[in-house]
Amino acid sequence: MNVFPISMPPLRDRLEDIPLLVWAFVHEFAETMGKGVERIPRTSMDSLMRYPWPGNVRELRNVIERAVIVSKGSTLSVELPKAMNTMASCDMRMEEVERSHILDVLNRTGWRVSGKKGAAETLGLKPTTLESRMKKLGIKRKGKGL
Repeated sequence: MNVFPISMPPLRDRLEDIPLLVWAFVHEFAETMGKGVERIPRTSMDSLMRYPWPGNVRELRNVIERAVIVSKGSTLSVELPKAMNTMASCDMRMEEVERSHILDVLNRTGWRVSGKKGAAETLGLKPTTLESRMKKLGIKRKGKGL
C-alpha cells in the first residue's frame, strides 16, 4: 500500500457520497439480516449528511448497521452518535479523547464490558479489544480490577 499512496478527503468533505454509501450499507446489512429496508426518511438522510463523521466511512457503516438491526418494518430508523463534547474539540490528545469516550460509554452501560448492550458492543469492539484499550489507558472501575 505504501508503494502508491492514495489520498482521499474525509467523508465530511464528500457529502455527495453519503447517500450512496448509506444505501450500499443498507442493502448489505438488510440482505445479511433478512430485512426488507425500502425507505430512509428524508430527515434521517439530512441528519446523516449534516453529521461531521469523525470516524469517517467506518463510523457511517457502523451507524447504518446498528440502524438496520434496530429498525422495524421497511423504514430505516437512524440514530446518530451524540456529538463529541466541546472538550474533545479542543487540543486534546487522541489518547485523552479515546479515554474520555470509553469512560462515557462504560458509565452509560453500568460498566458492563461485554455481552448484549455492553460497552464493547456499543463501541463496535470485541470485549478483549476493549479490555486491552482500557488497560492501556489505565481505565479501572473504582474498587475493582478491569
